[in-house]
Amino acid sequence: MKFINYLESIAGIDIFPMISLLIFFIFFLILIGYVMLSDKQEMLTMKNLPLEQDEL
Repeated sequence: MKFINYLESIAGIDIFPMISLLIFFIFFLILIGYVMLSDKQEMLTMKNLPLEQDEL
């Protein structure tokens, strides 16, 4: 018995790829929204954070 036969025997298997695609799409929409609406000065501060020297 081939692998495709196992998948065809599962009821409602065709909805899982659509749900995965929807979750993936929503995640990146939220991520893009966060980047677009975030404070630009805070982003510049975080960008330069690894380059700053600690003066101890």
